[in-house]
Amino acid sequence: MNTLERFSRRIALLLCSLLSAALPAGEPAPATAAPPPILFKAGFAERDITPDLGMEAPGGYGKSYHRSFHDPCKVRAVVFDDGTRRVALVSYDLLFVTRHLAQAVRDQIRNRCRIPQEHILVAASHSHSSGPIGMAEPGDYDHASPLVNELANQKSTVSNPGYTQLLIRQAVEAAAAANDARADAKLAVGYGHEDKVAFNRRLRMKNNLTYSHPGAGNPGILGYAGPTDPQVGVMGVWDLKGGLLGVVVNFACHATTSPGGISANWIGSMQQTLRGATGHAALPVVFLQGPCGDVTQVDNLTPYQNPGAEEWCDLVGGRVGAEVFKTLLLIRRGASRQIPLDVRRKVWHVKRRLPAPEKVRHATELVRKDPADVGATVWTFAKETVLLDAVARVRPEVVVEVQAVQVGPAVIVANPAEYFVQYGLDIKRDSNFPFTFPVELANGIVGYVPTEDAFGPGGGGYETRLTSYSNLEVGAGRAMANVGIELANQMTPGPVPAPPPAPPFRAAWEYGNVPPELQ
Repeated sequence: MNTLERFSRRIALLLCSLLSAALPAGEPAPATAAPPPILFKAGFAERDITPDLGMEAPGGYGKSYHRSFHDPCKVRAVVFDDGTRRVALVSYDLLFVTRHLAQAVRDQIRNRCRIPQEHILVAASHSHSSGPIGMAEPGDYDHASPLVNELANQKSTVSNPGYTQLLIRQAVEAAAAANDARADAKLAVGYGHEDKVAFNRRLRMKNNLTYSHPGAGNPGILGYAGPTDPQVGVMGVWDLKGGLLGVVVNFACHATTSPGGISANWIGSMQQTLRGATGHAALPVVFLQGPCGDVTQVDNLTPYQNPGAEEWCDLVGGRVGAEVFKTLLLIRRGASRQIPLDVRRKVWHVKRRLPAPEKVRHATELVRKDPADVGATVWTFAKETVLLDAVARVRPEVVVEVQAVQVGPAVIVANPAEYFVQYGLDIKRDSNFPFTFPVELANGIVGYVPTEDAFGPGGGGYETRLTSYSNLEVGAGRAMANVGIELANQMTPGPVPAPPPAPPFRAAWEYGNVPPELQ
């Protein structure tokens, strides 16, 4: 035993003697207080939802079919548990989720996992290279004429009933597996910044209108008509030994990089980037699409040629993934006893904008003709006018759900729109939470929901077209934002973990507290 060890042992014996002398005779020494129990738990899981070759490809107003495979599509889930509540986030590599699909998934997760329906968020990445889910579902037009049914079923994308059953089954399996995998965990939340891959696709023109994608080099362009949101929202979840369990990511950019064939789009590339950077070959990444109804990877003001599809997919996914990884390295992990969960939601009906009777009559005449005779674009939107008129006769209003899910110091504010990015920025600005993740395409689908300005003087563009997909009244977007802000601010943010404070100043570093020495 060396001198230091002998000295330490004597000090320990002396302290024991002093403690024994201070206690009344016969009384045992006080027991060491047990640490409080770990409350926060989390579990992640994923399941495959890759469509078959030959199935319909979504994302347009007509028929298109998958002819090749690029990379798999997944549904990913995370279940959080604070000892009192559990919440589940379910995210599909999918164009969108219908209200019918979201409710079926919630029902079955509730039955299997005993998580309340309102505590389950079901969202889509908006991948335009994913499986067959349509703007119309089987049965939507059973009440209508043979002409309308032909337009809906033979000339438009329709949800595949068998694939929809796969989507339900695999989402429930993923959520159940995540629920079973819950383990004691720590959470870190933060923002990264990526401003080189997403651009507002709406531009103001010299003719006093706004065009969507007017094209690079167009001499009529004045400038962008709206902003982007460069913040990359990140939630990292670790076990108590420091192993990364999974990540939740929020970023606003259309998933239209479509690298060729069936694909998760740039979101799949983002996940692969994170898996490579972390060395975690099966790292689950739950992606929640931010408001990007007017934001894509296409820069209409670029002086350069656009990349090829696969390169573009890797560029967007790689840069966002790298930013997520950098953020994970910087953010502080929170104590497991200080991560409260909470949920608020509101469901209501919103009226549709309806086409004028004369417009419907003219559109009906057009769709009876060959598209080549009237022009493909004119025919397509005439078809949409006829379909909107038909569906509005039986459903003149649309169900809208806004949901706010708290995870510690962060709140997820979700709605079913292809939402303009300005509303997401407004929600962030007015939320009381230090971290706010606005999410679109959640718990249903109501189409494009532009700002009021897009419908006013100087507005216009693709997103304001009146179709069977996009038709909510002009004030719908502002109402969704206001409800989301109100719901978020009904909850109290959890604490944001911070590093320990610096020790009191004592003295400057002696090596460095000198004037310059010239000789």
